[in-house]
Amino acid sequence: MVPIRAARPDDAAELVRLRRLMFQAMRGKDEPGPWEARAEEMARRQLAEPERVFGAFVVDGDEPGAPHLAACAVGRLEERLPAPVHPAGRFGFIFSVCTDSRYQGRGYGRATTEALLDWFAGQGVTRVDLHATDDAERLYRSLGFAEHSTALSLDLSGRRG
Repeated sequence: MVPIRAARPDDAAELVRLRRLMFQAMRGKDEPGPWEARAEEMARRQLAEPERVFGAFVVDGDEPGAPHLAACAVGRLEERLPAPVHPAGRFGFIFSVCTDSRYQGRGYGRATTEALLDWFAGQGVTRVDLHATDDAERLYRSLGFAEHSTALSLDLSGRRG
C-alpha cells in the first residue's frame, strides 16, 4: 500500500518543484521563472485555509538526499451554477499530477490521483475534469475518465481590461 497523506502548507515549495517537472515533461524544456514564487505563495496560503477548495495529496520520498516529495496530485474544488445532472454545482479540476523520475513506476501517480478523487467525492463533487498528456491518458481512462464535451478556450494573457 502506498503511504499517501494530505499536503500541508510546508509542502508548497515541493508541490511547485513537482509542477515544474510536470511542465518540463509536457513541453520538453525547463521553464523556471517568477511564476514559481507566486505558485508557492498561493499553494501555501490555500493549504492553510480552514475551508479547503484546494486538494493536494502526496507521497513522501524515501531516498537519502532526494527531495522530500516523491509524487503529488493537486486539484481544486469549483462551484458553478447547478445543472440537471450536477444539482449541487460542485466540480473538480485536477491541474497537477507528477511523480519525480526517481520514483516512477511504483504506482504513486495513480495512488495520489485516487486520493484526490476520493476527496472530491467527499466534497459532493459530481464531475472532475483534467487535461491529459498522451502518456498519461491510459492512467486516467483506467480511473474512469472519458471525453464529455468539446471545449474551447481563449488565452487572455495578452489582453488588458
